[in-house]
Amino acid sequence: MWRLKVGEGSGPWLWSTNNFDGRDVWEFDANLGTTEQRAEVEKARRAFTEHRFELTHSADLLMRMQFAETNPVTMDLQATKLGEHEDVTEDAVLSTLKRSISRVSTLQAHDGHWPGDYGGPMFLMPGLVLALA
Repeated sequence: MWRLKVGEGSGPWLWSTNNFDGRDVWEFDANLGTTEQRAEVEKARRAFTEHRFELTHSADLLMRMQFAETNPVTMDLQATKLGEHEDVTEDAVLSTLKRSISRVSTLQAHDGHWPGDYGGPMFLMPGLVLALA
């Protein structure tokens, strides 16, 4: 099973000036995880393979599965549903923002960065936030 290693490194050929912050590497260990976890990873792998021409990115499913255990979502705020002609209140906005921040923070690594299968500019973060809402 694949495991995301964040902020780790060692060896004579690998060095860092910032203690490997922001570095993420995938490592394979055939004996890692429970039988159920390995089945879930295999299911995600098969789904990605079957739909690779429709959806060309992995949606970071393996990372999300791993982070679900280390950074569990705590949704103690109720979702705010407004009617078509209902006014938006400050409480509704604050509650929605708190829920969004809580959700996005579950994807943040312990060293402060957001690992992903694309290392491009941060302009992609708004799309990630919208996908989670």
